[in-house]
Amino acid sequence: MKYKLAPEIKKQIRVLIKELKFTHIKPNQIWCIRSFDAKTRAYARIWGMSRLFHEVAGLPPTYIIEIINQHFEKLSDREKIKTLIHELMHIPKTFSGALLSHRGPHHEINDREVEKIIKKIEK
Repeated sequence: MKYKLAPEIKKQIRVLIKELKFTHIKPNQIWCIRSFDAKTRAYARIWGMSRLFHEVAGLPPTYIIEIINQHFEKLSDREKIKTLIHELMHIPKTFSGALLSHRGPHHEINDREVEKIIKKIEK
């Protein structure tokens, strides 16, 4: 599998963070990449560096948003934005490097919830 930095996705992420008022997210600690030839059906995924990296290696909490190029590029512009919002929703309010699951006691990450969020910026 090959990876390439995706500065155009990083720009979109910065805009989304601002428009959606996701103030808990630190854009300077998010990296965006495109992967090629990934063996997954996902459009994108997010990776977090856990607290262990912070405590042992002194690295700040960091997230990588991976765009699966062969699937993501087939999406409409709106679906691409929804996918990016979905990935951002996995980042907890603590910005600790951990990831939120799709379903928890106080949150859900699914298409219905993403639709609620995207409608805020479509107005």
